[in-house]
Amino acid sequence: MLTQLTAPQHDASFVFEVRAGLTRPDQKELPSKYLYDEVGSALFEAICALPEYGLCRAGARLLRRHAWDVVNRLDSPVVVAELGSGTGKKTRFILEALSRRQRTRYYPIDISASALAQCTRDLSVIPSVSVVGFERAYLDGLLEVVARRREPEQILVLFLGSTIGNFDRPAGDEFLRQVRGMLRSGDSLLLATDLVKPVPQLLVAYDDPAGVTAAFNRNLLTRINREMDADFDLTRFQHVARWDTAERRVEMHLLSLDRQTVQVPAAGIAVEFSEGETIWTESSHKYSPEEVREIAARTGFRCDAQWVDGEWAFAQSLFRVE
Repeated sequence: MLTQLTAPQHDASFVFEVRAGLTRPDQKELPSKYLYDEVGSALFEAICALPEYGLCRAGARLLRRHAWDVVNRLDSPVVVAELGSGTGKKTRFILEALSRRQRTRYYPIDISASALAQCTRDLSVIPSVSVVGFERAYLDGLLEVVARRREPEQILVLFLGSTIGNFDRPAGDEFLRQVRGMLRSGDSLLLATDLVKPVPQLLVAYDDPAGVTAAFNRNLLTRINREMDADFDLTRFQHVARWDTAERRVEMHLLSLDRQTVQVPAAGIAVEFSEGETIWTESSHKYSPEEVREIAARTGFRCDAQWVDGEWAFAQSLFRVE
């Protein structure tokens, strides 16, 4: 249940999506992209260092070992655009490999200004690499890069954080089709995907004993409190990670520990929670290597190569535009 209030002016898209998500009649939810404010981005960097969360290390291992293999499959000159770059730590391997044979323009795209600033500082020091960041949503940023293409440049799009897993499968396919629609023959997409593995291993990766992931998840409520004058009491919400066998995904939720009402003045609502009711904040779908190759085919790409990590089941796949 909810009560309509008078809402002051705040960030329009954030307000709209919070209002829409928290007033859903079946399952309250909030878009995972809003987890990544300045504090959330810093907490995610800490998550990547946790022993239980092997995704980031697996992705980095693959790029360290195979960056030159990726680059050798591309024709020069290449422009690099990265969707959701964060601080760009893993991207360094690709840029260093490219810098051995050409001058490279690198366009990190992220909604976190602080992450973009660090990315620019850290990667601008690579010889023959220039960095121009776009504080944009993925597709808006990619449009900016496409508009700056010079003949005969090809675009290499990086989507390295296994972020495609945050989309439901049909939505992920549609997103990749939209990316494909902006590209032309000769362009490429390097796509990272986390692979199916034992459920206990997956769940502890999203609910670590140190509580870093829980802090990351609850920080979304802190952000809404700060930016929308809300009164979420973080002690009354518990971080929960769940495995959905049918959908092959880990879900992150914030579970209400008791019956309560939360005011969100900027969104013009008061939201009632029953005990045990959750806010769904993130999904992370898991794949098989074969499924990833099928995704390429049905979204307008060809899977040119695929590398799978031997320590943590994780894949980097190079999709090409014919």
